[in-house]
Amino acid sequence: MSAHDRGVGAATLKRLRLARGWSLADLARAVIAKAGELGQPLDASVASVQRSVARWESGKAPILPGERYQLLLAHLYARTADGRASLGPGSDFAELLDAFGRLGEGERRLDELRTLIVRTATDGGGALLALLGPSTQLALSTALADPSRLDEELLDAMRLAVGDVNGQVGSVPFVRVQLLLAPIVESCRRLLDAPVPEPLLPGLRAVAAQAYTLAGRAAFETRDVEASRALYTEATAAAGGTGSPWRRALVHMSHALVTLYSTPGIEAAQRLVDAAVRDARAGESPTVRARAHALQAEIAARAGSERHARSALALAWYDMDGDRDGDPAATAFSPVHLRGFEGVTSLYVGDPAQAHDYFARSVQALQAPRERVQHAIVATDQALARIRLSEPESAAELLHGCIDAASATGGRVASIRLRRARRQLLPWRRETWFADLDDHLMDSFGA
Repeated sequence: MSAHDRGVGAATLKRLRLARGWSLADLARAVIAKAGELGQPLDASVASVQRSVARWESGKAPILPGERYQLLLAHLYARTADGRASLGPGSDFAELLDAFGRLGEGERRLDELRTLIVRTATDGGGALLALLGPSTQLALSTALADPSRLDEELLDAMRLAVGDVNGQVGSVPFVRVQLLLAPIVESCRRLLDAPVPEPLLPGLRAVAAQAYTLAGRAAFETRDVEASRALYTEATAAAGGTGSPWRRALVHMSHALVTLYSTPGIEAAQRLVDAAVRDARAGESPTVRARAHALQAEIAARAGSERHARSALALAWYDMDGDRDGDPAATAFSPVHLRGFEGVTSLYVGDPAQAHDYFARSVQALQAPRERVQHAIVATDQALARIRLSEPESAAELLHGCIDAASATGGRVASIRLRRARRQLLPWRRETWFADLDDHLMDSFGA
C-alpha cells in the first residue's frame, strides 16, 4: 500500500469514530465491551486499547489493526448508531473494510470478515435490508413510493446487492440467502408492476431475473418446490424482456438443475437445457454458451448417449477456450467447473478412473467459500467414482466431509446426491464404516 492509501485508511477510521461521537477512549471502551459480549474478553486496559486506536489513526505512520481488533471493529460498525444491521455500499461497515484494505489487509481476509459478519447479522432472523446501504434504502423507498424516480444508480445498487447475496451462497445457509433476498425480490415485483421510466425497464428486468433465479434456487434448496417453480416462471418472463437471450439461458440452466432433482426422469430437465442452449447460441456470451453445452453433456451422459455427451463437451471447451473479451457474463462459468462436467460424463458413459481424476482436480480448485456447495457436489460424485472402482470404504471416508459441507449450507441438491451415493454403498451395509456413515447422515439430515 502507498503512503497515500494508508493515510486515507487512517483518516477513514478516524472519521467513522467521530461520526459516532466517540473519543479515543470511548472507542476503546466500546471495543472492550464488544469483546466481552462476544465471549472473547480482552486482557487489556482502556488506556492500552486507546493507544492502539491512536496508532491505527495516526496521520504519520498508521498501522493496520490486528485480526482480533479487526473482528471487534467489524462487529461494532456493522450496526448503525440505533442498532440496525447495515452492511451494504455506503455503510460504516463497508467503509471500515475499505479502510482495512487501504491499510494493507488482503482481499481474502476481508472476504472472511464480511462473510462472518453477514452470518452474525442474520442469526436472529432480522436484517432484511442488511446488504442494502443507507442511501440505497432511501432511494428504493423513494422509487417504491414514486416509480418515476427509479434511476440507473438505484438499479446498479440493487444489482450489486443481488451479487452480494449470491456471493454468500456456500458461506451461509440457504434460509439466510432467502432472508437477504426478500426485500429485493419484493421490490422488483412492485416496480415491474409500476409505471417506471420505459428506458429503465430492460435493466430492471435484468435485476429481477437475477434475483428471482437465485430466490428460486434457494426456495428449492429449502424444500419449497412450489415457490421455487413460481419464482423460476417469474425469472424466465423477466429475462425474456431484457433483450439479452443469454440472461434467459442462465435462468433455464438453474431451473434445469433443480428440475433434475425434483422431477422423476430427465425429460423435463432436458427440455429446459435445450431451451438454454438455444438462447445461449442466440446470445453474445461465449461463457454462457460453454455452460449450456456442459449441462447438455451431463444430461446426455445420464441418458447413456456418449456420442452426444462428448460432442457437447467439445463445444463447451471450444467456447471456453475462445475469445471471451467483452463477455457480459465472463464469471458465470470456469474451466474448473467444466472439468466437473467432464467427470460426470466419464462417470456415466466412460472410465470411472478418469472421472475420479477429473473430480479430484475440480475439488482441489473449488476452495472459495462461494464454491462450498459445488465442492460438496463434486466431491460426492468423486465418491461415486470410487465406488465404481471397487473402493467403497475410501468413498465413505470422502462422503463424511461432503455431509458436513451439505449440512452447513442446508443444500438440498448436495443432500440428494449424498443419499444416492449412500444407496450405492448398500452392498456393504454390514460393514462398521457403513454404519458410521449412516449415523453421520442421520445426525446431519434426519431420517
